[in-house]
Amino acid sequence: MTTTSNPRGRLDADYRARSWQRLREGVDVLVVGGGVTGCGVALDAALRGLTVGLVEQRDFAAGTSSRSSKLVHGGLRYLEQLNVALVREALRERALLLDHLAPHLVRPLPFLYPLAHRIWERPYVGAGLTLYDTLGGLQPSVPRHSHLSRSAALRAFPSLRPETIAGAIRYHDAQVDDARHTLELARTAAAHGASLVSAARVAEIVREGDQVVGARVTDATTGETHEVPARVVVNATGVWAGLTEELAGVAEPLRMRPSKGVHIVVPGDRIDASLALITKTRTSVLFVLPWGRSWVIGTTDTAWHHGLAHPSATHADLAYLLEQANAVLTSDLDETDVIGLYAGLRPLVDTEGLSESEISREHTVRRPLPGLVTIAGGKYTTYRVMAEDTVDACGDDLFPGRPDLMPPSRSAEVPLVGACEPAELLVELAGSPGTENLSDEHLDRLAHRYGRLLPELLLHLDDEPELAQEVPGGAGTLAVEVVHAATHEGALHVEDVLTRRTRLYLEAGDRGLAAARVVAHLMGEALGWDEQRRTEEVSRYRRRVAAELDAQAAPDDAAAAAIRERVSD
Repeated sequence: MTTTSNPRGRLDADYRARSWQRLREGVDVLVVGGGVTGCGVALDAALRGLTVGLVEQRDFAAGTSSRSSKLVHGGLRYLEQLNVALVREALRERALLLDHLAPHLVRPLPFLYPLAHRIWERPYVGAGLTLYDTLGGLQPSVPRHSHLSRSAALRAFPSLRPETIAGAIRYHDAQVDDARHTLELARTAAAHGASLVSAARVAEIVREGDQVVGARVTDATTGETHEVPARVVVNATGVWAGLTEELAGVAEPLRMRPSKGVHIVVPGDRIDASLALITKTRTSVLFVLPWGRSWVIGTTDTAWHHGLAHPSATHADLAYLLEQANAVLTSDLDETDVIGLYAGLRPLVDTEGLSESEISREHTVRRPLPGLVTIAGGKYTTYRVMAEDTVDACGDDLFPGRPDLMPPSRSAEVPLVGACEPAELLVELAGSPGTENLSDEHLDRLAHRYGRLLPELLLHLDDEPELAQEVPGGAGTLAVEVVHAATHEGALHVEDVLTRRTRLYLEAGDRGLAAARVVAHLMGEALGWDEQRRTEEVSRYRRRVAAELDAQAAPDDAAAAAIRERVSD
């Protein structure tokens, strides 16, 4: 069901109020969870003509969907595990995102795969990458792999330790700003009629006998609880999937095994390279990825047995990543180089007898009760397929006895609301009101972040040219981006802007502390906050950062979790 009243899916206060009204009236599909999968489900269902609501207890992409490796990829290690079907599916989705769905947000990324052995490794890895290229299609969206000599590899990646390599292979995958992509999925769902509300926690999943008939949802901004009738409730809560099934009274809830993935961020000048790096470690893989003005290094793959809301990196995680990076880089990185750090939980479905790194990344869709469909597992790249399968599974409840009447998915055909080729967009916008206030560098960056939504920011700048200034301590973030986050992107708190709408938390060097007060002022002007609210927002953010830094110094997960959980988001 496409709406003309909100064609760009603006997530503002009026939209939020209208969404609550629609939720109270009842929907066909109520999605619980505002990560990439939940937003994907909302979009898929809305495109089929269903009435759709989505509730998220915190912010869109607040959990795993803003804490990934920020890659859209087939997964070379899944190919090594002979999971060809998963790799083929992921590479098909990579092509869709690059070519059609979100070319402004998803970009090809060249990788260097270093070879340590002179004789057997090159044909072995080369054969794997030939299959990887082949699975990408006859007309792949990225260049095919090529072989490099040792000297050519060192020219491409001067920071690589010469003694560790005998040569290399160059291949391509893709990179995405995961939080912005998830947010734009939400906006696209809203543009097609879905009613999405963040800061809305499910207090109860309502049943009539064995049938799930909706939920009671508490609005965190008002404290009010609302009844939301629904013909089917979709549980898209990631690592909370089993707990959400318990909330519905499922006799044998899904068993999840969260796996913690930690990444660190270091300044761009600490690593000299023209492409990304991938190499194996003892327990996982090591990525060294260009990210704006910085580099992201990850990841870990370890069991997490503590609270799900605030996965915490420890000093041991930090030391491990620095050790792995320094084993292959000449940069001699130490803790003083780390300007950002984040931890996320992979929503793995428990598979007895397998380690976290061995558990399949394939997804699971199930219907544990009439009126309840759960989606769990999977990987970021395949969110759209996961959403399609989930909505297909709703057919038994939406069309009892005739699930074949469910309209087919259209999500592969419909681009996100900002989709465009950024270079073409910049040509179109040349000389438009507002552009005169921006440098070419800023315009290019904004085009890749907002795509066809960029004119929304230019309207702000045309009215208030001073918003073209960089936020002090903001790592290049402009004031207009903060205002736009509050007026168009559903940001309700300073934390939403600093950690997800912008890259400040990762790239500023102080987790965004220096910028927090200016961000609170800009948001306050846009949202009508008084001085007390602005001060509270800054104080809350500072407490969060302090807790994260303290947790980062803790020796193990238990100690880190206890420290981090003292401060709620």
